[in-house]
Amino acid sequence: MQDEKAFIAELLHPKTQQEAFRKLVRDYQRPLYNHIRNIVLNHDDTDDVLQNTFVKVFQNLKNFKGESKLFSWIYRIATNEAITFINQRAKKQGISSEEVQEKMINSLQADVDYDGDEIQLKLQKAVAMLPEKQQLVFKMKYFEEMKYEDMSEILETSVGALKASYFHAVKKIEDFLQTN
Repeated sequence: MQDEKAFIAELLHPKTQQEAFRKLVRDYQRPLYNHIRNIVLNHDDTDDVLQNTFVKVFQNLKNFKGESKLFSWIYRIATNEAITFINQRAKKQGISSEEVQEKMINSLQADVDYDGDEIQLKLQKAVAMLPEKQQLVFKMKYFEEMKYEDMSEILETSVGALKASYFHAVKKIEDFLQTN
């Protein structure tokens, strides 16, 4: 993407805002979709969360202070929207967010947009057993191959804590896969 400060200025200026926002959506739509899909698993739910993410980004652009990269700020919004989505679904259904994730994994097999095999499904089940933070760290590192430094900005956590979370997540996943 072009110089970030100039691009942000375009996003904030009334005359260039619409075109700049269209560019932002074009540039971020696919990677954000993949990021959100790793969290909520279902295609239609991912589309809803993605749309909510872009609405929040647009509504809050004027509050972006440039203390982090635009990428990190947008991903933080997407991550929070995805977690909020899962928590709201759990509340509506009167179950825990872990139970919601279990249902989502079970529905993956029937999802025409999911092309994973039995091993990938087993991996998804193992990941769903992890605490929320370890899940996020594992998914961002393993599925998205995100750098710890970027994750650190998005999740507002130190690189050391992220590495430890990833290490513990991998260990728990290995244990789950060996016993199931």
